[in-house]
Amino acid sequence: MRHVPVLLKEVLEVIAPKDRGRYFDGTVGAGSHARAILEKSSPGGLLAGTDLDDGAIKEARKTLSSYKGRFFLFNSCYTEIVSICQSLGWEELDGILVDLGLSSMLLEDGPRGFSFRTEGPLDMRYSSKEALSAYEVVNKYPRERLVSILRDYGEERFANRIAGAIVSRRPLNTTKQLAEIVSMAIPRRYWPKRIHPATRTFQAIRIEVNKELDRLKDFLDIAPGLLSHNGVIAVISFHSLEDRIVKQSFKDRNHPSGVTLKPVSNKPIRPSEKELSQNPRARSARLRAARRTN
Repeated sequence: MRHVPVLLKEVLEVIAPKDRGRYFDGTVGAGSHARAILEKSSPGGLLAGTDLDDGAIKEARKTLSSYKGRFFLFNSCYTEIVSICQSLGWEELDGILVDLGLSSMLLEDGPRGFSFRTEGPLDMRYSSKEALSAYEVVNKYPRERLVSILRDYGEERFANRIAGAIVSRRPLNTTKQLAEIVSMAIPRRYWPKRIHPATRTFQAIRIEVNKELDRLKDFLDIAPGLLSHNGVIAVISFHSLEDRIVKQSFKDRNHPSGVTLKPVSNKPIRPSEKELSQNPRARSARLRAARRTN
């Protein structure tokens, strides 16, 4: 499935790419946002992009091939932003973007184990280099720790029931097995209307496997320090846990990076009705951006 960039028009409006600007895309994916940034910053804008998924890096190279010499891709986490900029000799960035959504490429790739709709192993790792997989979380974590993960990372009201059902049915090997057990653990009358009943459980396990919230916090502590005066950092999040972290970081008057940030808007920017009609997966997306003012 072709990846559709979320909130593309809005991202370009807040970052406002310019000629000879320097930009960082921390979740480059297939390169859709990056391509638009490079186009808008032609002819001399430069972009560095990172992604933990080596498959995404390969796709991004194809997508950005017409901008040869203007982009630099790294198969690493966006938390490496400082060392990456140092390796390129970049002292400042005019724009930073992170799209925290799970890409269509990963969802449709059954063997990666991200989706409850297709049969696959319990994996969920963005990078195959990581040791921890969903299999270890599901089959080896104590019940109490599972409850905590489902409650804290999935905001799942039936965390106790689901964790108990998982532990009683171990070992589990596939995404379908996990999805079925979760669905049976939640009373049907409480099934969510717009999402699969296993959505929150899969989200929670994926966050645990990839340490997503910890990495986001680390990134937000350091990345703004690389912004130029009036440079913008923009983050697209897809659930309230991420959004709260971003909102708090942008409003922090004593930001760990030592810079002063001013949110571009008081409320998160949401997709337009037109975008939602073309890409229903964007319905939970929210964009927050902040500008460096000192």
